[in-house]
Amino acid sequence: MSITEKPANYTANTTAPVAADAIELTVPDECAGMRLDQTLARLLPDFSRSRLSLWVRRNQVSLDGETALPRRKVRGGEKIRVLPEPDPRQTAFRAQDIPIDILYEDDALLVVNKPAGLVVHPGSGNWQGTLLNALLQHAPALQHLPRAGIVHRLDKETSGLLVVAKTLAAQTDLVRQLQARSVTREYCAVVHGAVARDGKIDAPIGRHPVQRTRMAVTTRGKPAVTHYHVIERLAGATLLRCRLETGRTHQIRVHLHSIGHPLIGDPVYGKKSGGTLPTLPPGLRFPRQALHAEKLALLHPGSKQHMAWHAELPPDMHNLIKTLGIQT
Repeated sequence: MSITEKPANYTANTTAPVAADAIELTVPDECAGMRLDQTLARLLPDFSRSRLSLWVRRNQVSLDGETALPRRKVRGGEKIRVLPEPDPRQTAFRAQDIPIDILYEDDALLVVNKPAGLVVHPGSGNWQGTLLNALLQHAPALQHLPRAGIVHRLDKETSGLLVVAKTLAAQTDLVRQLQARSVTREYCAVVHGAVARDGKIDAPIGRHPVQRTRMAVTTRGKPAVTHYHVIERLAGATLLRCRLETGRTHQIRVHLHSIGHPLIGDPVYGKKSGGTLPTLPPGLRFPRQALHAEKLALLHPGSKQHMAWHAELPPDMHNLIKTLGIQT
């Protein structure tokens, strides 16, 4: 077992891409009268127009030693100096020294207790400082696997357990287990309102028909099943244990919202369908969705033995439950 210490509410520090060597150009006479951005597009066809314009706006392009606007006309003969930045997508899959909490590791897999605030996989707006970058630092051989061995994800602000494959055979086996719904994943969730009883939500999930960055229960979605069990009723809220049969994007968040009990602190799905927030104790605020992947169980890809892990609630959720447990 290998554990690296980290703050309870860890947020990864991103590292900016290192600038490439400066590009020196002379404006040819045939470009006389053209705009600077048009000239750059002609002289540097390997870069997109949008990226070149961005560099101009960021003062990474000088014309005869002075910064210039994209629309400035050139005469011919001027000296252009460009300080390019690499496309962040080209540097996303690199190792970074980011602390991670590894609960278990062997030759086939490792299990991570992800903190809230850490993105799992590089993507738009988060090209660095992710769990994938941390994994590549910890185990460089993961660079040879698709997605560095990651087989399932947690939202940025959801804490808890994730399994990562260390070999292609293990990754294939774990993906098949997920598809066969034989991997057990249980979450602790604190939701608005009093949930009357245990239940099952069987409702397909797909892209929201209007707000494309959100997910929603929709007849055109993929099958999704969530089981929930009432652990404790709190002041204006309920502590649930949720078990996933499927693994759709934002599944628990969308499903609980659909039955009128959204997660406390959820910035996207945190309101009821009518647009109002259920009542909570005065002044209570929680900075993220109150969701923690507490239990994970599967068959080991190599030994085929049943294995299970448990991650204690992080301090912020523990304190939230303690606060809400004081009945008003």
